[in-house]
Amino acid sequence: MVRWMLMMVFGLFLMGRSWAQEPAAPDHILVASEAWSDYTNADGSGLAWDILRKVFEPAGVSVQTRTVPYMRSVGLVQRAEADAWVGSYHDEVAQTLYPHWHYDTDHIYALGLADRPSPTRDTIGRYRLAWVRGYSFERFLPRIHQYNEVQRRTGILSMLSHDRADYYIDAQTEIEEVLKGAGNPAQFKVTHIAELPLFVGFADNPRGRALLALFDRRMGELVPSGELRPVFERWNQPYPFAQ
Repeated sequence: MVRWMLMMVFGLFLMGRSWAQEPAAPDHILVASEAWSDYTNADGSGLAWDILRKVFEPAGVSVQTRTVPYMRSVGLVQRAEADAWVGSYHDEVAQTLYPHWHYDTDHIYALGLADRPSPTRDTIGRYRLAWVRGYSFERFLPRIHQYNEVQRRTGILSMLSHDRADYYIDAQTEIEEVLKGAGNPAQFKVTHIAELPLFVGFADNPRGRALLALFDRRMGELVPSGELRPVFERWNQPYPFAQ
């Protein structure tokens, strides 16, 4: 009994020491993101915004959102005009901070003509590829040789139809939006090629480090408890953490 009590006291001491070492977080976090449907809507609704509110607001940090194009969201964080952005792959951008915990997983697909071979993660590098500027898929898919970065998603279907690229690479939801503009959707096919963890990128400054530490601590509580599962269910998205 004495040994058990000593272990409990020591555990509480270590826990208190860990909390004491965590830098004090500010009372709000400004997060920038591109507007992705049902994920980071401009009105503040969406899966990613709900996850961040679940992480930060119980700890006394209100979540403020700003909608800008993806590359601008990165620039805002690098200039310390925003605290963080969402939708980053790990170590995608230099001079920013990445937490231990990811918060979601990106389901990556290749969009191409229906009569083309079905690519895989291992074979996708053989083809002429296109994706939106800033997504840097060449760093996360193997043996990529030929790719073109486009400024916007308009014109993707024409690019494929006129043989200016073999496949367009993007997350599932964005490819679904592109296909809505197809006069003949049967002309195209979509093939799953990868699952990439998604991270919040934080500003590399004391404020960003405090928010990152809080994010990792809260995710370390929320994932084991299963408290995030209803958030994913609410938006009809698969739960990204191992059972």
